[in-house]
Amino acid sequence: MAVKFPLPRKASIPGPTAADSPLAVKLANRESAHVLTVVGDTVHYWEYAAVSAPPTRTLVMVHGFRGDHHGLERVVELLPDYRIIMADLPGFGASPAFATMKHDIAGYGAFLGAFLDALELGPDTVLLGHSFGSIVVSHFVASHPHRVFPLILVNPIAAPALEGPKGIMTKLAVFYYWASAKLPAKPGNALLRSKLIVQIMSVTMAKTRNKELLGFIHGQHHAYFSGFANRDMLLESFQASVSGTVREVASRLKLPTLLIAGAEDEIATLPNQHKLLDLLPDGQLEVIQNVGHLIHYETPEPAAAAIINFLERHPAP
Repeated sequence: MAVKFPLPRKASIPGPTAADSPLAVKLANRESAHVLTVVGDTVHYWEYAAVSAPPTRTLVMVHGFRGDHHGLERVVELLPDYRIIMADLPGFGASPAFATMKHDIAGYGAFLGAFLDALELGPDTVLLGHSFGSIVVSHFVASHPHRVFPLILVNPIAAPALEGPKGIMTKLAVFYYWASAKLPAKPGNALLRSKLIVQIMSVTMAKTRNKELLGFIHGQHHAYFSGFANRDMLLESFQASVSGTVREVASRLKLPTLLIAGAEDEIATLPNQHKLLDLLPDGQLEVIQNVGHLIHYETPEPAAAAIINFLERHPAP
């Protein structure tokens, strides 16, 4: 049974992400926080009510690796007619790590199924996954046909991270997470939560030249990117994020599937998005220009417009 509790205090982020910034997310009138026991573990999730009742549809969103529910809130804000539910995946944000399950694709898939069941969300529920979340939701849907309708993947992981021109960088990242897990606790955690490394990651992924937006993005990453439970679960989930793909299960995704891709994405590259589209039985690709892997931060407006258009053409069964 879900229990509602007061909204936790948002992390204090200096500069452009302050509450009076035009970029600050304003969802207080829609947002409520809850705690739920799922497969024996505690999970924190947020519900964003539709501005008008009844809601058009219910969307469940799944965030990416090292993120939490905050990351997708700029998109949530632009979907006022929808009821949206988003958990901090176990081990990230406010949710503790799994007690017994692995933090891999199968583990998160089992969690997602139990989460939908616990909230009594039926087959007309829309499922959306961003980045690593795209792997989790696509594998879940492939194993549970007719459980949700339809499917939306933002910056979907279409090919193994070790392939292509960024393979060397991925291998360095693999070593980074492995070394952080093997070091003694204090230096290992310090390395994983290094502000310098977080800043480098943030600068590398951001494509915008807007200084205010850059400040917002960097502030978000510094506030939430290090909110993981422990080094072991982080290594498990990282290994899953660089080994799994949507491509593995694409042919089994029989429902309408929307891909929202960034033209400059160096992690989920555009050529691989076209290859993924060709494998989908009922797929659509929406490409957003001048953005990379941070569609949810940099270009939430065209992403939200694509989602609304897609759902209007694919009403609940």
